[in-house]
Amino acid sequence: MAQTTRDRHYSHSESIHIDAAPQQVWDVVTRIERTGEWSPICRAAWWKAPANGPEVGAWFYGRNEANGQIWETESLVVAAEEPAEFSWLVMGNAVRWSYTLMPEGNGTSLTESWAVQPEGFKVFDKMFGEDAEHQLEVRRDAALSGIPTTLKAVKRIVEEAGASELIRS
Repeated sequence: MAQTTRDRHYSHSESIHIDAAPQQVWDVVTRIERTGEWSPICRAAWWKAPANGPEVGAWFYGRNEANGQIWETESLVVAAEEPAEFSWLVMGNAVRWSYTLMPEGNGTSLTESWAVQPEGFKVFDKMFGEDAEHQLEVRRDAALSGIPTTLKAVKRIVEEAGASELIRS
């Protein structure tokens, strides 16, 4: 199916270079319990039993906070290819988030992506009615500002952990 202008408008990805091996980056970004350390909106996340780690079919919860509001989501892991891709769908098949990791020189290129899925437009229409487009724009703005913030925080966390390992050895 061809991507529409609307699909492109409601998707975004950015990358950052991290001075660490892909496995080290993977070990951080797939520890969803740590999400609150790097995400400006998702302040907490935890696995839904019986899941306890990143595998396709695992579910987890996220607690989000923004603009004075707090809400929780359920997400389904749809890709867990260690150490290359970790992706999940939020609210059924409404929004897809992912981290992709590629070796780059002596480190890793980490890309974070966000995309409203075709089903997501229907979900937002049903949830918000006439306010759906505005609510989608709010989420788009959050992704546009949040993704670079998240990537910088992950980079700091991974690289500081690597520096700590060097000091201990």
